[in-house]
Amino acid sequence: MITERPATGPADVVADREAPRRGAVTARIRAYVALTKPRIVELLLISTVPTMMLAADGIPSLWLVLVVLVGGSLAAGAANALNCYIDRDIDQVMKRTKRRPLPTHTVAPRNALIFGLVLAVLSVALMAVFTNWLATGLTLGAILYYDLVYTLWLKRTTWQNTFWGGVCGSAPVLIGWAAVTGSLAPRAWGLFAVVFFWQLPHFYALAIKFKDDYARAGIPMLPVVASVRRVNLEIVVYTWLTVAASVLVWPLGMGPVYGVVALVAGGMFIAEAHRLHQRAVRGEPLKPMRLFHWSITYLTIVFAAVAVDALL
Repeated sequence: MITERPATGPADVVADREAPRRGAVTARIRAYVALTKPRIVELLLISTVPTMMLAADGIPSLWLVLVVLVGGSLAAGAANALNCYIDRDIDQVMKRTKRRPLPTHTVAPRNALIFGLVLAVLSVALMAVFTNWLATGLTLGAILYYDLVYTLWLKRTTWQNTFWGGVCGSAPVLIGWAAVTGSLAPRAWGLFAVVFFWQLPHFYALAIKFKDDYARAGIPMLPVVASVRRVNLEIVVYTWLTVAASVLVWPLGMGPVYGVVALVAGGMFIAEAHRLHQRAVRGEPLKPMRLFHWSITYLTIVFAAVAVDALL
């Protein structure tokens, strides 16, 4: 039995032409979103809202929370987009990054640069209009530090890049506190220290996984220039410092919920860091991504406890 092919009318022809265009537009949007590294943005925001709740001793203005979340997301997105522009030469030789929009030529370098600068201006303007000078200055400083100090200089010249680069990664804590209070208190600096030290075991674990990538690109990450034992020893040291910083925040006005969570989650974090170190000592497969993923869980749990403590 032969069936007739349905007649094609003008509307069908237009639809057939529009489909590829819509697909191209969607792909372009996804490429620009990818420049902002949304997973990193999400990670930064995990610490911001609980810190704002603690600064407000409860629920801060929802409008202010929205402004800081949007402004912080734009700022982080701007820093990451500019990072992609600056690092386009090394991204194309690393397996982990070669599928990013610039190495795949999905986005032109000039467009990525303009996109990053526009996001930066929008984020700083938003913070300036709706928060205060301290939160605005910290936002601008974090963008400049990440792209000019870390990406352009530290990342390519010293194995200490991860340590000093932790300053901008910890900035959202200070920005959130400053947006609520207009100042910085000891608890804000304590939480800053937690995130600062936490970044070392978190990113060293990732750098172990992609050691060959960094070596191919000429980036002197610690796993590239030091022995496996040395790297894992530093992971243990900085994990202990992370937990110590979280515990030291407790007597600064935190409640028992936070204290218990900081101790329990911290103990589990330390145990995982020691497991990784022992595998390195015994010459066994390291499995660094176990620590990497657990570090994210740890940070989420601790700042969730900060939020709960602020409500009690």
